[in-house]
Amino acid sequence: MLILRLFLICSALILVLSGALYLFTRKTRYLRFAWQTVRLVGVVLLVFGALFVLERYVLVGWQILV
Repeated sequence: MLILRLFLICSALILVLSGALYLFTRKTRYLRFAWQTVRLVGVVLLVFGALFVLERYVLVGWQILV
């Protein structure tokens, strides 16, 4: 969970900095970078969520059967 929190804090900082850079320079590449960051964070959260469900329900249920 510590790694996930660190990842979310770093990604939030990246989003804030890229938004600030867009406001100062008006270059759209910073918005594209922010959008790519949002997509990456979404994928990582989906993977962590799937692993959490796998650990919580599937593996615990398997131990009950064995």
